[in-house]
Formats: sequence, structure tokens, C-alpha cells
Amino acid sequence: MAAQGRLLELLRTRSLRVGDFVLASGRRSPYYIDCRLTTMHAEGLALIGSLGLAAIRAHGWTADAVGGLTLGADPVAYAIAAASFASPPHIQAFTVRKTAKTHGTGKRIEGCYEPGARVVVVEDVITTGGSARDAIAAVRAEGGQVLGVLAVVDRGEGGREAIVQDGVPVHALVSVDELLRGT
Repeated sequence: MAAQGRLLELLRTRSLRVGDFVLASGRRSPYYIDCRLTTMHAEGLALIGSLGLAAIRAHGWTADAVGGLTLGADPVAYAIAAASFASPPHIQAFTVRKTAKTHGTGKRIEGCYEPGARVVVVEDVITTGGSARDAIAAVRAEGGQVLGVLAVVDRGEGGREAIVQDGVPVHALVSVDELLRGT
């Protein structure tokens, strides 16, 4: 089975739940996507790493690093960084904390991030775009250049449009329509 099809299958069986859910935005939804059940799965990591790296390169995003707001973005960033090791040029990974540390170096961005870096912000699921936009602001505040946003799943609820309106292109590996098809 092709990687894209297998990722869809994993997301459907591991991450998609149907019912009545309250989302982080406070909105109600007839389905919930707990992407971490796929992004932290061994096969999911391998698929997301190769598909994410291919998408970044297909868009011409010459990134030094990938990362986003912890926790949803972390396994996505690590998977892409690991995939790049086998297929240079290498792309490093970083994490954006929700708030800066109050001890030690007081950093908000941790890992392999350098001011001035060209980055792709990653996300597990885009709903309103709030997490990605927060990560974009943190990277820009630290002197980074955001080339684009890469999500595993786009719920199609306005997040992509909000990010694009901020001048940042968005690509999702899977749309919610693809995910819900056949359920």
C-alpha cells in the first residue's frame, strides 16, 4: 500500500473518533482526531517523516529546521528531522513552548533552532490555526523566517485560511474530507 493510503488508514483506525466532542476552541464536533495516536506510533512516525519531508521539498521550502507548538507538533518535527538524516540535506527539529521557561536560559524555543533560521512550522491537526500562528509568532520574535506550515490533518474549519491570510502558505498531508470518506 502506498504511504499516503497507509497514513490515511492509520489515522482512521487509530486517531479518528466519532461521537459528540468539545474541541479546544470550545466548539462542538461530531468527530475528534487524536492525531497523537498516529504521530507517536512507530509506523506513523515513519510515514509522517517521509511524507512530510517529501512535501516540504516539493513545495521548495529549503528549511533549516522544523518545529511547532508542543505537544502536537513535536513528533511530527522529530519524524521529519529523522527522515532527512537518510536523505540530506538534513533538517533539524525544535519545539516551541507554550510559555517561556522561568528558569535556566528562559527560552521559549528549544532544540536545534538558531536565530535567522528558515523554518517550516509543523502541526498535527489544524482547526482554527491558533497553535501554528502562535509558533509562527514565536519563531519570528526570535528572528526566524517561516517558509510555510505543514500539518498532518487539516480539519477544514478556517485555520488554513487564517494562516494564509497572515502570509504563510499551508500544506496538509491529509484533509478531513479524505479522512472521513468511507467512515
